Amino acid sequence: MEREKAIVRVSAVGIVVNIVLVAFKAAVGFVSGSVAIIMDALNNLTDVLSSVITIVGTKIAAKAPDKKHPYGHGQVEYVTSITVAVVILLAGVTALVESGKKIVEPEAAVYSVLSLIIIAVSVAGKLLLGRYVKARGRALNSEALIGSGTDALLDALISLSTLAAAVVSMLWHVNPEGWLGLVIAVVMLRSGVQLLMTSLGEIIGARVDSELSGRLKAFICRYPGVLGAYDLTLHRYGPEKIIGSVHVELPDETTAKDIHALTRRISEDVFQDFGILLTIGIYASNTSVGEFAGMKEELRSLIVEYPEVLQMHGFYVDTGRGLVTFDLIIDFESKRKEMIRDQLIARMKERYPDYDFAVVLDSDISD
Repeated sequence: MEREKAIVRVSAVGIVVNIVLVAFKAAVGFVSGSVAIIMDALNNLTDVLSSVITIVGTKIAAKAPDKKHPYGHGQVEYVTSITVAVVILLAGVTALVESGKKIVEPEAAVYSVLSLIIIAVSVAGKLLLGRYVKARGRALNSEALIGSGTDALLDALISLSTLAAAVVSMLWHVNPEGWLGLVIAVVMLRSGVQLLMTSLGEIIGARVDSELSGRLKAFICRYPGVLGAYDLTLHRYGPEKIIGSVHVELPDETTAKDIHALTRRISEDVFQDFGILLTIGIYASNTSVGEFAGMKEELRSLIVEYPEVLQMHGFYVDTGRGLVTFDLIIDFESKRKEMIRDQLIARMKERYPDYDFAVVLDSDISD
């Protein structure tokens, strides 16, 4: 609730500042006949709409889970970002069309000292707003606010360019308005595409951040008895809710009682330190000493011959069934996953004819 209120407050500040800037820039643009300033005002107007959409999206995303949406409504924030991206893209297309007309049929722009002062003030206003919104976005873990803050800083640069074009027009009577408007349109389109791709990536399922996965696995492996952490999978249900799973490798003599206590403790500590709801599965290990340890090392020596193999884990020898099981993680780009698996099985079977081998081709989900 506190995060929601804070995001709404920051967005409200953005709305007020942008409305004031839109009013002043539009007035200056129409009076001076400057398409660049008018496009700049349009860009600020999309910022107002973006802030309104962010507020609405944040309100919906903060709703509690229900029977139809047991994971909550957090992903609405990504839908909000996509909507904002579409608004920016539409504004960019409009700016592109208007700038093209100005290039084909240029018209002289008339500036006054007052108009230049207003543009300069808007540069300062956007710079301060951008820094404030971006800093609050980072503090609140809100991609929408971070994007809005970055966009505001970009707007400050665009307004500064508009100011420079006005000075050039006044001093040398050269009108770069159309071309400047074209640059602004391209920047808007680029910003919209970047925001759209980032948001779509989160909905589709982005790869776990390497730094986060490394810290999380190291955190889990510090517990006594844990021999390794594998198959880390994390799903985001909004910026503030992450649910995932991981497999930990334990000695096969570990009792169910000890496993229960250990996995409960890990889950609680991970939630406390990372805010992640983590389900923990188990790989049993019986390869610490003896024949099975040698068998595992021999497999590792064979795997080195296949550079596409990124990892082998979950190695276990089931003596009752005469079955050896393990998982292979092979690079996504490899075109010979099944061939590598079959060759490794055949080569191990040749060395250990009394055993069968079952191999799972795992996915390279996280580092």
